[in-house]
Amino acid sequence: MNDLFTLAQPALADAAPLLARLGIDLVAMLLLVFGLYYRRYRDKELVTAAALFNVFIFSVLTVLSKVEFGLAAGFGLFAILAMFTLRSEPIGKTEITYFFGSVAIAVICSVQGTTLPFVAGVVTVVVLGAWIIDHPKVLQSVDGIRITLDKIEMHALSDPDAMRSDLSKRLGVDVMSYQITALDYINDMARLHVFYRKH
Repeated sequence: MNDLFTLAQPALADAAPLLARLGIDLVAMLLLVFGLYYRRYRDKELVTAAALFNVFIFSVLTVLSKVEFGLAAGFGLFAILAMFTLRSEPIGKTEITYFFGSVAIAVICSVQGTTLPFVAGVVTVVVLGAWIIDHPKVLQSVDGIRITLDKIEMHALSDPDAMRSDLSKRLGVDVMSYQITALDYINDMARLHVFYRKH
């Protein structure tokens, strides 16, 4: 029995810091993805993807930190991640930023050679930065919305001022700018990301 306890001691000693890092990672990810992003944007699909990517990357990097890991393998890992990004539908700047934040938290927490207080401090900076910079009271003047038009306007590309004026009349707000994300000439539909200010 004593022999088993003696053999288990190194494993327990390795497990304690790993569990602490996992705890910091999960708490920070939940605050960022569910506490901030989901409460503000209600995008279930991106929340699920960001949370799962966080767990997956933490797991992969934890394993890789215990074995010999060459530079070529690191570039291979990021190439795989880039392929996923290229094959997925385009997402907005805010969404990709929160997604990257979730991945960054996993990387910060899983990299060995840093102390737990340092990890907790850096992760706290990430979450606090997201909370402050994306707070509705900080950038409350302009809002964004994605819309689909059932008819492609003739001046959608050629006359942005006329298009903005039309959108303002339709939506009843002051349209500051817009981005066309898709034009479907077969079904005569246009998808836009509209940035507006309320009267």
